[in-house]
Amino acid sequence: MVTSAWRLQLNRENQDHPEIIHRFILSDLSSTRSTLNHRATLAGLEETVKSARPVAEPNPGFWSQLQKYEEGLQSRSRRPPEPSTQVDPFTDYGSSLTVTLPPELPHQPLPAFPEGPGAEPSCCPLAFRVDPFTDYGSSLTVTLPPELQAHQPFQVILRYTSTDAPAIWWLDPELTYGSAKPFVFTQGHSVCNRSFFPCFDTPAVKCTYSAVVKAPSGVQVLMSATKSTYVEEEGVYHFHMEHPVPAYLVALVAGDLQPADIGPRSRVWAEPCLLSMATSKLSGVVEQWLSAAERLYGPYMWGRYDIVFLPPSFPIVAMENPCLTFVISSILECDEFLVIDVIHEVAHSWFGNAVTNATWEEMWLSEGLATYAQRRITTETYGAAFTCLETAFRLDALHRQMKLLGEDSPVSKLQVKLEPGVNPSHLMNLFTYEKGYCFVYYLSQLCGDPQRFDDFLRAYVEKYKFTSVVAQDLLDSFLSFFPELKEQSVDCRAGLEFERWLNATGPPLAEPDLSQGSSLTRPVEALFRLWTAEPLEQAAASASAIDISKWRTFQTALFLDRLLDGSPLPQEVVMSLSKCYSSLLDSMNAEIRIRWLQIVVRNDYYPDLHRVRRFLESQMSRMYTIPLYEDLCTGALKSFALEVFYQTQGRLHPNLRRTIQQILTQGLGPSAEPSAEQGGAGAEAEGDVDTPALLLGDEAPSSAIALRDVNVSA
Repeated sequence: MVTSAWRLQLNRENQDHPEIIHRFILSDLSSTRSTLNHRATLAGLEETVKSARPVAEPNPGFWSQLQKYEEGLQSRSRRPPEPSTQVDPFTDYGSSLTVTLPPELPHQPLPAFPEGPGAEPSCCPLAFRVDPFTDYGSSLTVTLPPELQAHQPFQVILRYTSTDAPAIWWLDPELTYGSAKPFVFTQGHSVCNRSFFPCFDTPAVKCTYSAVVKAPSGVQVLMSATKSTYVEEEGVYHFHMEHPVPAYLVALVAGDLQPADIGPRSRVWAEPCLLSMATSKLSGVVEQWLSAAERLYGPYMWGRYDIVFLPPSFPIVAMENPCLTFVISSILECDEFLVIDVIHEVAHSWFGNAVTNATWEEMWLSEGLATYAQRRITTETYGAAFTCLETAFRLDALHRQMKLLGEDSPVSKLQVKLEPGVNPSHLMNLFTYEKGYCFVYYLSQLCGDPQRFDDFLRAYVEKYKFTSVVAQDLLDSFLSFFPELKEQSVDCRAGLEFERWLNATGPPLAEPDLSQGSSLTRPVEALFRLWTAEPLEQAAASASAIDISKWRTFQTALFLDRLLDGSPLPQEVVMSLSKCYSSLLDSMNAEIRIRWLQIVVRNDYYPDLHRVRRFLESQMSRMYTIPLYEDLCTGALKSFALEVFYQTQGRLHPNLRRTIQQILTQGLGPSAEPSAEQGGAGAEAEGDVDTPALLLGDEAPSSAIALRDVNVSA
């Protein structure tokens, strides 16, 4: 992953102080997979930086310094000054960043303009150097002028361009639904935004920001900001985020987007051809979800809650950017999955956006709490049975992943050790969500009353809003809020110690009682048992009498997942399943169809391969294409996969095309590798995005599970 982390020296006395220099290196570091071509211009000085892929780890002394700095962040978040960014998304690649600093903030980048009453701004060029490229990016060190007096506030202006930035996704018109105009969006999670703008790219650091964006006429620009204005005659948008946020929550999208109001403080944005569907799916309900969340956890603090639906190239399902949730358009047809995904992002407004995990090693603090809040909201809105069904579906996927990884897998810990050079995105897995949820649910059971626990979470948000926290902050607050539990030493109960929850590998130490959903899960279990019973003829006859067309989406998905877990199945079973369900499943949403098609592929059931082809011809999304291609290439159908890919690659984003090419060419000779003429052109490794699937190794089934099930949000 390309990174562009920057550091600025603080004052003349500390220009060569190694500890202070290290404090400006980002505490959450990513591996890099490509070269960086980055042009940095500072106050009239210009230098082009070209760096190759790093081949060595940093010296051990650096890590000890970095660890000391991160330990200093454990109990509080840092708030640097507000940057102001100028971007011109469609006409050139030049941007500038202005950082203003008050004099009382130590260890911060210092400005280049003297400020104060009667002071005239003046600009002077500054000497600087760009350090060699490492796993963390290219650091910029600025030498301050000798005449600068101590404690004198000033500004630093950085002018920069980048030819390779994995945070920014540029789409030609044909990669959008309407095929009318080009499109661009950013995806900053976890550590991509350091390639979008110079920043302190760690969740421990929060700041407000302002941005000015110029775009051609007819192109709508949106950002994750609380305020925005548009100067039509100049084609310029002004944005301002008034609350401090971590760098990964700064987001931009521009394209052929139209709005429609769906509530008093919400609207959807989508391409014109999708706007009616998006409006019909979400009109009125988003306000219900926001109101339920406010009753539980306190006022919504971000002003508007808008949703923008992005083309299928969007690499994840949804992203909780404050004020402007990003959602992949492919999920629009999947009603129940859409509901859960958007409610999860609503919950992030309190848990993740307002109160953020200070380190990537404790992502469960955002995802586990957001998942708990999501299920409290769905219980309030749709009842306990539906919530228990969705929870059973997700926990089923968790146990599937646990079986594939093994119970001693280090990624199954809630507090995962982020090793040097590891991309934090690789720590995103079902344990972050579901094991984190189970721990939060366990805490709620300790206090004996969900409403009392809601009160605690409301107080927790109020105390820590707009800051970053570590697990100890949450647990100390919990025991302080419930002193009777502290007296009972609930944190040290044998087998359920808080420390063991956080640091033990394996499945959750306790799981929620889902009996309230048994009316929905029992029919699924019964039907699955029928299809695995003997004799097949009698079982199939009984099973075919059960009408699953009336089932909820999560019921059907859970049933198909059970069949998928049991694959390969006897051919006569697959034949009977196809006869009974294939035509019905053709009319269902993509979340259902992909599960059936994976059963088809893993069982080499050739009569239904035309359905696989038709599905891949119609899909351009990572979450629906990669699992099928991985399954096809694991079995005896790689030649079929190559054929379909060569016919459809022109409609795929270059990043996705590159990923599929890598899947297709694993284990093949050089002659089988797709050439540039066959679609490799433009599929730059620099722009490719790692997915959580990489956590699970090379087994195709495990990768498919991780890609589809993990990406509830970023």
